Order: sequence, then C-alpha cells, then structure tokens
Amino acid sequence: MSLEPIEPDTALEPYLADRENNVTEATIYSHRSRLGHFVRWCAEEGITNLNELTGRKLHRFRLWRRDEGDLAPATEKTQMDTLRVFIRWVESIDGAPEDLHVKIRSPTLTGDDNVRDEMLEDDRAEELLNYLQRYEYASRPHVVIALMWHTMMRVGAIHALDVNDFDPEEKSIEVVHRPESGTPIKNGRDGERFVALSDSICQLLKDWTDHQRPDVTDGFGREPLISTSQGRAHTTTLRGDCYRYTRPCVSTGDCPYGRDIEECPATEYGSASECPSSESPHALRRGGITHALSADWPLRVVGDRANVSEQVLELHYDQRTEKEKMEQRRGYLDKL
Repeated sequence: MSLEPIEPDTALEPYLADRENNVTEATIYSHRSRLGHFVRWCAEEGITNLNELTGRKLHRFRLWRRDEGDLAPATEKTQMDTLRVFIRWVESIDGAPEDLHVKIRSPTLTGDDNVRDEMLEDDRAEELLNYLQRYEYASRPHVVIALMWHTMMRVGAIHALDVNDFDPEEKSIEVVHRPESGTPIKNGRDGERFVALSDSICQLLKDWTDHQRPDVTDGFGREPLISTSQGRAHTTTLRGDCYRYTRPCVSTGDCPYGRDIEECPATEYGSASECPSSESPHALRRGGITHALSADWPLRVVGDRANVSEQVLELHYDQRTEKEKMEQRRGYLDKL
C-alpha cells in the first residue's frame, strides 16, 4: 500500500468533520478531547507523520496516557477505543499502515475496573530507595523516584519544577503552573502548591543541584530542577526512570520469574515496561499516598499534598484494606 504523509493534527479535523453527520455534537466534543492527548503525545515524541506509526509506538502512547492522565481502566478503555476508530479512519485515507488499528489494545473490564490498584508496595519502595541511596546516590533516577514517593507528585509536576522552586532554607518545593513556557500542570492554577520536604530529601536535592545536575537551561531560559545534558528532562525520560528502576532485578540482582537477566528483553533501555514487575510513576504516587494514609495522615492533609480531592483519594488511591482502616481507627477509642 502506498501511504501519503499526513500530520496528526492535520488528520484530526477531517476525521471529526467526517463523523459530524453520524454522531452527536457531544460525541464530536469527546473525540476531539480524547484525541487531543494523542496529538499532544505525537508532538512530544516528534512524530510528524502518521505513516510512521507502529504497534509498539501506539503501546508507548497507551502507557504514557495511562500515567499522565491517572486513568482508571474504564477511562483508558474509552480513550483507546476512540483512538482505534481514528486510526482505522486514517488507514482509509492511506495515512497509516493497513490494519494498524487492530494492534491498539484496550483493557478488558471487570466489575471493579473504575478503580486502579497498581501500586509500589512499601517493602519494594524501601528496597529500591535503599539501593539508590547506596549505589546511585543523587543520580537523576534517585532524585526522580525519591520525589515521586515522598511528595506524591504527578510526573508532570516533577517535569515542571525549576531549580528556584526548591527552597532548602524553608525545606519546601513550590509547584507552579507555567503553560506559557511549556510546563502546564494538571488542574492548572488549582494544582499550584507548596510541598514540605523532609531533611533527607532536602539534602538529596541539595547534593543533586550542587554536584550532579547538568547545568543547563530549557528553551525558555529556565533552569529545570530535573535536567539532562539536552535540557529539561522529558516526561518520557522520567517515566523511563520509574520503569527501569522498579524492575526487581535492579535492586536485588535476581529475577522473580526465573529469566536469564542477560537475555531478558526488558533489560533493553526502552523496553523496561515489558517487565511484569516494573511500575509506572502512577504506581509510585499511589504507593506514596497509601504509605502516608497507613501512617495515619488525615485524608485532607494527604489530599492537599498530592493535589487530589478526598473523594477521589478514597476511590482511586487509598489501597488500605477495610481491616487496616479499622485497626487505625482503634487508636482513637481512648478519646471517646
């Protein structure tokens, strides 16, 4: 089949126009919104021609969208199903490889699938952070993973941080919405906040900025807190740090699945997410939130720190069992 080059945003408008006579205005609005994330991802990945799409690239988008959007399985399914319809239409105008749409996977839902349960457990988090503290202290992955666990920030918020947002004297870090210079955060201005830091995290950030951080600016002249030699660390880079370092073989040297580590495809730099035990940034965030709740932090305090409502916190993030919650409440019996 001879393909004709077409850009993602160029394809979106005629697709929506083609659907207008067959679906409601609300459906058009929903498709524009859902596919807007795909167009944004293509821009971030440098994909300017839908001819170049592959099943593997579409899988990478699925993982990115799941993490970036904090998606429950039901929402993820809706978004991937919409993408499948769009890609099938692009194929019909010779803009994408034939039958590419069949490679787009969606979750199979069960009764509880409005709630996600992937989470980095306490013991694995402690094991991983101890490994990084000992063997890769103040490296970029150490800083990224420690921040995600300790502050419960979304990956987009960590991507948006500047060096000047970190105040070692006040032991805090400020999350700021700066869409005009390329770093919007989820919930916009409502997502802005100050986050208190422990002494150990402050020291880690100080050692990173003083000794390890590449001294670069981004395209807007800002000094990103999490940087690479090319500038501000891309969100894909931050996610990759999570997937790579949460593979059990990294911190233990062993594979729980009996694989030959030297031959395992998940040890390749861009394939860490293929490890069954690797975890996304969202799993670190959920693990950090559950860890704080298990330590008896009030819901409101955790919600303010993580920038999430108490209702959403209880539904989507709190992984404590009902028995664990009961035992925590037991501590308040003497106050009755």
